[in-house]
Amino acid sequence: MNKRDRIITLGILVLCMCYHALSQGTISLLLPVIRDDLGLTFTQAGSISAVALLTYACMQVPAGFLADRMSTKKIFSIGILGTTILFLTFGLITRYWQGVANEALAGILRALVFAPGMILITSWFSPNRRATAMGLYLIGTYGGIMIMNLAGPHMVEAFDWRFPFLSFSIIGIAAALIYIKFGKVTPQMQRKSKTSLSDIVPLIRSKIMWLCGVIQFIRLAIMQGISFWLPSFLIEDRGLSLQVTGLIIALRYILLGPSNIIGGYMADRLKNPTLVIGISVVILGITAALLAHIQNIALLIVVITVNSLFVQLYFGPLFSIPIEHLGTHTQGTATGLSNFFACLGAFVFVYLLGYLKDITASFATGFYSIALLCVVSLIATLVLSRITRNRKIPDISTPR
Repeated sequence: MNKRDRIITLGILVLCMCYHALSQGTISLLLPVIRDDLGLTFTQAGSISAVALLTYACMQVPAGFLADRMSTKKIFSIGILGTTILFLTFGLITRYWQGVANEALAGILRALVFAPGMILITSWFSPNRRATAMGLYLIGTYGGIMIMNLAGPHMVEAFDWRFPFLSFSIIGIAAALIYIKFGKVTPQMQRKSKTSLSDIVPLIRSKIMWLCGVIQFIRLAIMQGISFWLPSFLIEDRGLSLQVTGLIIALRYILLGPSNIIGGYMADRLKNPTLVIGISVVILGITAALLAHIQNIALLIVVITVNSLFVQLYFGPLFSIPIEHLGTHTQGTATGLSNFFACLGAFVFVYLLGYLKDITASFATGFYSIALLCVVSLIATLVLSRITRNRKIPDISTPR
């Protein structure tokens, strides 16, 4: 493959991820307006997102296994086209059950995007730049959410909450079709080996995999718990307007994109991914507790900024550890298993924070519980560091 194919394909992949991310980011930003229009409680509103996370979690290992055995591009294409279509149909719902049904199906199709997309992007990079490549994977994701947070409030003001879903989804469908037509795959993707069910057993038995699973559970619990409810927190608990909230959330996602690249680069250069993970979770625990406590808006924005710099800094390093130590022939399955744990954490805490808001009339209890999770994550990281120190295995490209 020449350099031109690499640049074009990576560009289209990042564009697809941009629109793939819009659905959940848009629901989160516009949730106060959607909740009022449909007459939803906080628990019901949280459950719309939570059901997507649940089906997404349940499909992670099957999607990763399919990506190891079948055409990775085909699996990714089905997922990206399906999610953008369901982004459109969410803008047509009029009842709570319709939102739940739409997002349950969307979660299944999003799973066909994550692990295959990760494999497709990392296949264009050398093994010693794996964490960096994984950081690049989320640039499109955060770019899409940033655009929505800047443009969405103005669209709602000019039209209604449905307009962003209907208008952006059309562009997303076009991006998916462009990838299907023009996206290339590397030679290694064309001649990759076939993974069998027996190859999953060593992953399930691995202490490294389980420790990464604990940290992944907490990673996305922090990320999604805060990200999903932050707009509602700023509007309901701190009295900010939708427009100002959109600017703050946009700032958050402006910082999230580069932090992924920086975290992956640091882990690759230092050859110490657990150090990046440990520093991140300490700062996340402190900032989560401060979110619950601070009332001053200027200080609150500073805390949100610091949290944004570290909440996904360790995304690439954490996903790279199982692949580095357990081999690449099950990369899709290992990535799917890692993200399965992560999605369970997101499912639990997106729902839990909405429930706690209903019974306490505040998001403070939820944020304090996230701070406590960071302590658990730090302990798991220290144990993982001890196990992985000086423990390397050869890169295995074919199953034994």
